[in-house]
Amino acid sequence: MNRKRSIIFLKDILILACTAFGGPQVHLMMMIDRLVEKRRYLTEGELLELQALCQVLPGPTSTQTVVALAYKMRGAGFAYLTLLVWSLPAMSLMISAAIGVHYLEKNEISLSFTRFIGPMAVAFLIHGGYKIASKVIHNVMGWGLFILSAIFIYFYPSPYNTPIVIVAGAIIASFNFGKQERMEKDRFSVNWGNLALWAGVLIFAASLGALTKALPIRLFENFYRNGSMVFGGGQVLIPMLYNEFVEFKGMMTQNEFLSGMALTQLVPGPVFSIATYVGSIVMQQYGVGGQIIGGVMATAGIFLPGVFLIFFAYRIWNQLKQFRGVRASLEGIHATSSGLTIAAAINMIIPLIQQDKWSPLIILLTLIIVITTRIPAYYLILGGLLIGVLFQL
Repeated sequence: MNRKRSIIFLKDILILACTAFGGPQVHLMMMIDRLVEKRRYLTEGELLELQALCQVLPGPTSTQTVVALAYKMRGAGFAYLTLLVWSLPAMSLMISAAIGVHYLEKNEISLSFTRFIGPMAVAFLIHGGYKIASKVIHNVMGWGLFILSAIFIYFYPSPYNTPIVIVAGAIIASFNFGKQERMEKDRFSVNWGNLALWAGVLIFAASLGALTKALPIRLFENFYRNGSMVFGGGQVLIPMLYNEFVEFKGMMTQNEFLSGMALTQLVPGPVFSIATYVGSIVMQQYGVGGQIIGGVMATAGIFLPGVFLIFFAYRIWNQLKQFRGVRASLEGIHATSSGLTIAAAINMIIPLIQQDKWSPLIILLTLIIVITTRIPAYYLILGGLLIGVLFQL
C-alpha cells in the first residue's frame, strides 16, 4: 500500500468518523459502502469476517474493525494512527459537551431543558438491547441466559459482577458445542506479545494508580479495565459505567450521566465516546484543563485494550475458530451481554419515574417512534432538547 493510498484511507476513516451515527450495525453498512464498494480495500466477505472476529473480543467493535483493517494494510504504527483519526472527532465533541454541562451547573443554569433526554436515552437502550438479543439469541438456552443475567445484575449491579456473568454465560454455552460443525485442525501457534502488552499495561496502571492516588491515572486504569471486559459494544459499556461511576462510586450524578448517554446519540463515531464524557465530568473540579485531561485519559483507557487484543487475536483467529467450544461460547456471551443492557435500563427507569411522572410516557413514545419509523436517533434527541427548551421557557 503506497503513501498516497494510505492518505486516502485515513481520509476515508475521518469521513466515517464524522458521519457514522447509530452504532456498529450502521457503521458496518457505511464501511461496506466506502471501504469495500468505493475503495476496494478488501472484499465484503473479508470485512464481515473481520467484524465477526471483533465481536468475539471485548472492546468497541467498529473501532477494532477499522484498526484491524489498518493493521492488515500497513502494520501496527499505521493502525495506531488510524485509531487516532477515528476517535478524535467524537472525543473532541464529548469533552466539549462535558465542559458545557459543567458550565451550566456551575452558573446555576437549570438543566431542566434536558428533562426528556434521560427517558429518551433509556428508550434507546431498551431498543438496542432488544435488537441485539433478537439477532444473536436463537434458542431456549440463550433466552434463559438472557433472563437470568438481567435478573442477577438488576439485584446485584456491582461492576465486578459484570465479567463474572459474561464468563459464566460463555462457559455454559460452550457445553453446547455438539451442534457446531467440525473443522479440520491445524497446528496451533500463538504469538503472545500483544496479550502480554495488554496485561502489562493493566498491571502497571493499577499499581501506579494505587501508589500515586492520582485521579487521572486511576481514571485510565478504571476505563482500561472496563474496556477489557466489555463484550457487546457500547450498549453494554453504558450500564457498566453507570453502575461504577453513578451507583457504586457516586463520582457523577444520574442526570449528568443520562445527559451524556443521550449526547452519544448526537455524536458520530464510536458509541464508546460515552467514556470520554464520563472521564471529563469526573475531572470537572479541576477546571477546563482537568476536564480535557480526564477525557483524554478515559479515551485512551477505553480504546487501548481492544486494540491490543485485536492485534493478538487477528493472528490466531483462523486457529481459534477450529474449536467448536469457542464458537459455541459466543451465544452465551451475546445473551448475557444483552441481559445486562435490559437490567441497566430497568435500574434507570425507576429513579426517572420518581423524578418526573411523565418519564414512562416519554419512554413509550420514543420506543414507538424508533420501532415504527426510520427517523435517526440524533433527530429525536434534538427534538427532545427543543421541546425541553420550550417547556422551560
